[in-house]
Amino acid sequence: MKSTRVVQKILANYEGETPGVKANLNRMLMTGKLGGTGKMIILPVDQGFEHGPARSFAPNPAGYDPHYHYQLAIDAGLNAYAAPLGMIEAGADTFAGQIPTILKVNSANSLMSGTAGKDQAITGSVDDALRLGCAAIGFTIYPGSDCALGMFEEISAMREEAAAKGIATVIWSYPRGEAISKDGETAIDIAAYAAQIAALLGAHVIKIKLSTDHLELGAAKTVYEEQGIDVATQAARVKHCMDSAFGGRRIVIFSGGAKKGTDSVYDDARAIRDGGGNGSIIGRNTFQRERSDALEMLGKLIDIYKGKA
Repeated sequence: MKSTRVVQKILANYEGETPGVKANLNRMLMTGKLGGTGKMIILPVDQGFEHGPARSFAPNPAGYDPHYHYQLAIDAGLNAYAAPLGMIEAGADTFAGQIPTILKVNSANSLMSGTAGKDQAITGSVDDALRLGCAAIGFTIYPGSDCALGMFEEISAMREEAAAKGIATVIWSYPRGEAISKDGETAIDIAAYAAQIAALLGAHVIKIKLSTDHLELGAAKTVYEEQGIDVATQAARVKHCMDSAFGGRRIVIFSGGAKKGTDSVYDDARAIRDGGGNGSIIGRNTFQRERSDALEMLGKLIDIYKGKA
């Protein structure tokens, strides 16, 4: 597969990686309508595990079928498709080689009690990813959870194994848990911290949420104010998160969250683009819409990242 100068420059930032990992990163960066631009849009469909089937797929019942999501990602010209083991297995043969896949190797669910602690179970393996031809594994960590240290240790070990076998690692770094408030989950100081943690754990691609201008930690607030760190706009906050990901030396993509209006989705993408982010990982805002509407939205997002809209 060819590689553009833009992509080669990105890959050069991963100085300690094996050729296999770089090949799989190149594979994702060079696939689809954004291929070669350094920007990415990934379709994640792990919400059935996280929220249950009806909450995830009833708004667009075609989404109950795993093949629907493979085909949507392919037809929209996306860079990759991410899902847990069962969904990847359900279409791995039919769609082999047509789009890079990311095996989500840990998952949570909505049936646990509120006192259980914010954690995820490991539900897939690096060998599963190899067997299914995946370009990467995906793993969620919860900075702020009392279970966070165990999650860090789990992904540290899995990331080492994956890199040795030529598989890239995507870390979903989602602050939540006993140590932070609900507002703190999307606070800019916490979002930047989450990006830094994922980078330090060795993530090749970092997935975080877009943040607000709220500052959660008192000690951090003092530094932000003293140093005049600009967090007034979404684009400025994206830039700050990119700075926190090794000065932009790591690929950072931003999640779309719950379904919302199209204008909000497009505004978010423009802020990500203008702040120097690498793109979007957008699930419910696409697959919960009718297929034609989803394709139209994804086409517009691609144009935004190309600077055409």
